[in-house]
Amino acid sequence: MKYPLPLEKTLLVKRYKRFLTDVIHPEKGEITVHCPNTGSMKNCWQEGWTAWILDSQNPKRKYLYTWVLAENEQGEFIGINTHYANDIVYEGIVNGRVKELSSFNQIKKEVKYGEENSRIDILLTDEDDKKTYIEVKSVTLLEGEKGEGSFPDAVTTRGQKHIRELISCVEQGHRAVLFFMVQHTGIHSVSVARHIDPDYADLLDLAIKCGVEVLVYNATISPQDIRINKRLEFL
Repeated sequence: MKYPLPLEKTLLVKRYKRFLTDVIHPEKGEITVHCPNTGSMKNCWQEGWTAWILDSQNPKRKYLYTWVLAENEQGEFIGINTHYANDIVYEGIVNGRVKELSSFNQIKKEVKYGEENSRIDILLTDEDDKKTYIEVKSVTLLEGEKGEGSFPDAVTTRGQKHIRELISCVEQGHRAVLFFMVQHTGIHSVSVARHIDPDYADLLDLAIKCGVEVLVYNATISPQDIRINKRLEFL
């Protein structure tokens, strides 16, 4: 997935009010940019790190730029835009980069489903009309020094709802996949963050027992593009 324009390198100052981030631009000085991540963003930014931002070229926007990547002191890239995760996975499936999800005749995004008024991120249908429901989660929380990523980074009642919906899909005879898309080049494995959201962890345990599949893939991330890379271990 290529960015619509080259990203611009700035210096991180602070992230606040969920949607706002202050950065120092080499030409424009200190400016406020839009942060497209409403989560906790735990361990995803610090003052003094590099922030790569994108010019929207929309003069009607209050904040012209959008924060796309953080780059930490180790040179690791972190994808800030959680919405990109769906696009990365979708592109990876279409291009045959996800071998576990290669048998389909039709692929759709954002399809309404379930009993709790949900939308599935990606829906695959094969020639026999068997459906595969894929819920995508962006993983950016890195904890410890061994490259272990965790999800979620905060209590997520919405995420719990999605797991219940996936369990229901399996019970109805469909295939259901929880897809952890790792947007952090320092993460080499992923586990559920039981210490952050024990209810989510318990539900995921139940889902796996019921037949919900878990896939974890990382991405190659650079200021030029983000592309799905390889499967990682789910601990």
